[in-house]
Amino acid sequence: MKKLILLVAAIALGTFALSAQSITKEDKDRAKALVGKMTLEEKIDYIGGFDGFYIRGIERLGIPQIRMADGPQGVRNNTKSTLFACGVASAATWNEEAMKEMGVGLGQDARARGVHILLGPGVNIYRSPLCGRNFEYMGEDPYLAARAAVNYIKGVQSQGVMATIKHFALNNQEYDRHHVSSDVDERTINEIYFPTFRAAVTEAKVGSVMTSYNLINGVHAAENPWLIRTNLKEAWGFQGFVMSDWTSTYTTLGCIRGGLDLEMPQAFQMNAEAIKPLIEAGIVEESEIDEKVQNILQALIAFGFLDRPQLDKNISEDNEYSRKIAYKLSCESAVLLKNEGALPLKSGKKNTIVLMGPNADVIPCGGGSGRVDPIHSTSLAEGMKSLGKNYVTKLYKDGKPDANTLKKAAAVIVSVGFDKTCEKENSDRTFTLPAGQDELIEYACQHSDKVIVVIYAGGAIDMSRWQDKVSAILMGWYPGQEGGQAIANILAGKVNPSGKLPMTFEKTLEDNPTYRFYYPVEARTKRGMSCKTAFYGEGLFVGYRGYERNGVEPAYPFGHGLSYTSFEYMASNTIKSGDGYDVVFTVMNTGKYDGAEVSEIYVGEKNPCVVRPAKELKGFAKTFIPKGKAAKVTVHLPKSAFEYYDVKSHSWTLNPGYFTIYIGSSSADIRLTEEVLM
Repeated sequence: MKKLILLVAAIALGTFALSAQSITKEDKDRAKALVGKMTLEEKIDYIGGFDGFYIRGIERLGIPQIRMADGPQGVRNNTKSTLFACGVASAATWNEEAMKEMGVGLGQDARARGVHILLGPGVNIYRSPLCGRNFEYMGEDPYLAARAAVNYIKGVQSQGVMATIKHFALNNQEYDRHHVSSDVDERTINEIYFPTFRAAVTEAKVGSVMTSYNLINGVHAAENPWLIRTNLKEAWGFQGFVMSDWTSTYTTLGCIRGGLDLEMPQAFQMNAEAIKPLIEAGIVEESEIDEKVQNILQALIAFGFLDRPQLDKNISEDNEYSRKIAYKLSCESAVLLKNEGALPLKSGKKNTIVLMGPNADVIPCGGGSGRVDPIHSTSLAEGMKSLGKNYVTKLYKDGKPDANTLKKAAAVIVSVGFDKTCEKENSDRTFTLPAGQDELIEYACQHSDKVIVVIYAGGAIDMSRWQDKVSAILMGWYPGQEGGQAIANILAGKVNPSGKLPMTFEKTLEDNPTYRFYYPVEARTKRGMSCKTAFYGEGLFVGYRGYERNGVEPAYPFGHGLSYTSFEYMASNTIKSGDGYDVVFTVMNTGKYDGAEVSEIYVGEKNPCVVRPAKELKGFAKTFIPKGKAAKVTVHLPKSAFEYYDVKSHSWTLNPGYFTIYIGSSSADIRLTEEVLM
């Protein structure tokens, strides 16, 4: 009976919140009535945050104080909470259901703490491994990132919590982020950097949008009317509210005219001292302030924040559901990059395993607003210990074990990577591992031919010194509080790895298509201020699009990920469906393990009238298939999967003709092709 009551309550809450994502005429009318009762001083005060993470309340009007909290992979700010796998790891699952479940868990954790607005997801495109916040984001491909973001947002908002998509837009590096202008052409912006945000607004009905620190074509994002008004609000129909990132505002008039609704964490620019003289001089109309208050209130009303307490005492802060989903994400996100027979580990009382490296007995996490303090955590050392007496593990966190101990071991696991001190917000990181880690791997390789490297990082690293010497490489990302247990179970073969790369891993940094364009040069803004410009000279050809165009072979291609079993693709067909096609094919598990396969669908135009990538991801499906069994897979490709952005009409356009549909296990491992006419 208790379970039934909880289930009914959960369904009721989900139904309420899902219906509340769309802002209705009633919500707008109620907000307008409240604005009409507010004094000018109250309205100006309302569009600036206070006390770090709050929108102020107005008690006399029944408007409650609204609490926000970071972040993309766990609720933080004066609390401990579930630490989920980081954003890029969630994308590496290629599992839309798991992405949504992560959002549900985050929403429940927020409700358990009375948090109204979750400041996530982060979805900026991965251009280069150097960006310090790549770990928060969802990879290099806009389609994959959009699917991850939409499901995350739907999950969060199903629990009566407002999600915030960020950082709008083109925040693709952390180096000197206040002063660098991302200068990009219109088509590239719309095809690569806007789709995830657009899907969050038009499909997931996200409640709030956070702008970025950087300038875009010479104008800061928080003060950019082309970005906020022309695209977000007018073209995409966004009716929620736009907030600034913390301390990312620079002029009062720019914020007012640009379309920003809420300045965070406080009113540095949009305050009474600055705004009142502008109103008195006739430069700013009071109605411009009313509009901002209206946008905030109508979103809060739509989510029910004025009508119920946000704290849900029926949800434990130590949330069992969230712990289960955190473990699932950790298992499904790890990517087996290389395996020459070292994995899964062989069990046996005499098979000693050496575990070494700086990340062996910790749960590393990226730094800044993505850092979360978990209630529970399991390190890799603890996870290996839990495997039992058939896996005898010796731990060497500091220093190196003697050569004899390496030589005698059945396997040597070296746990390396970054952490919150060196991969973080407000700075970029190196492509090479932190000092001493390459040498540690090389030392292990000198004394053992069964070296397994486990990497914790938000993206690609330089593996050139040891990639060919080690037996196996497992990309663990920042796997969250359950990561140690999940990775131990993968190493032991209790879990079959099924994650795939959401970005390309280059052999050298110079191979990356953005290499010549990543770091900025000195320039001036459109308003005459000094700034630095990062010219996105690679255009559309970021990630796998660029490697293919440039004829450069990466270390590991986009979409790559090995399994302990093998899959065969067969019997493909395309069927006209709606305004597009259904792609139908069969996948058979031909190996010795049950496993899940991610099937990736790419589209390429045969005779394009404009320059286009050879192929682009437009669909995927993750299918669990028992050993010896086959599964029929169907992926729908709508008309939009064949379109490009036309700069002349400023709209998406289809060039009629033939297209090739590529069905594969990665961007470089195409198994089947079909040709269709659009």
